[in-house]
Amino acid sequence: MIEVMTDVPPGIFAVRSVGTLTKEDYDAVVVPLLEEATRTGRRIRCLCQVGPEFRGLTPSAAWEDVRLGLRALRLFEACAVVSDLGWIRESTRLAAFFMPCPVQVFGEHEREQAIKWLSSMPEQPAIEHRLIAESGVVVVEVSQPLRAPDFEALGLTVDSWLDTHERLQGLVLHARAFPGWENIGGLVRHIRFVRDHHRKIRRVAVVLDGAMGALAPKVAEHFVQAEVRQFHDDQLDDAVAWAAESTD
Repeated sequence: MIEVMTDVPPGIFAVRSVGTLTKEDYDAVVVPLLEEATRTGRRIRCLCQVGPEFRGLTPSAAWEDVRLGLRALRLFEACAVVSDLGWIRESTRLAAFFMPCPVQVFGEHEREQAIKWLSSMPEQPAIEHRLIAESGVVVVEVSQPLRAPDFEALGLTVDSWLDTHERLQGLVLHARAFPGWENIGGLVRHIRFVRDHHRKIRRVAVVLDGAMGALAPKVAEHFVQAEVRQFHDDQLDDAVAWAAESTD
């Protein structure tokens, strides 16, 4: 079974593997975690503790492990594996080579060190976003310069919706003032996000005052297929309602 541990700082998801893992264990613990992370754009810092009582996985659990792993690789921000089992330590080091996030192996006596390592990871993406599943609208709140991880997280949420829907109904971008990009990497990732998704979003609402807000729809019409409209900062609810309207 998979036991969720709560004696860790906020922002870390900690589990302990006990006995033989089954598909039902993944369905009860792992799947809800991944779904919540995908929906909210939160990336996962995971502490996985594997003690001597661990006996491995059933065949169905092994398949579920592979299936979920391939689907969720980009959701993980960092992973610490705590174990004294030689085969777990070696297989983790091998898998770490293929992971898109940092992975470290710690002994059972180094658990606190593993927690400190996870806590020392850079901050989560600076923007917040939420998916309104009832209307198929994603609302993005921007308060700091845009970074590449922001668009990685946003892309996960949008792509998860597009896995089961033809298009995203609307994207609402809300910022009191446009903060720009943290560096060239953030700008490049922004351009890639637009390139990969603009044909699959029906409407884009820009909730932003000032010259940049007024300019955004005029610039966007040359690069995206979505209908773009500006709203003032106090019109966020109106922008969400407009983005949710059917265009059929």
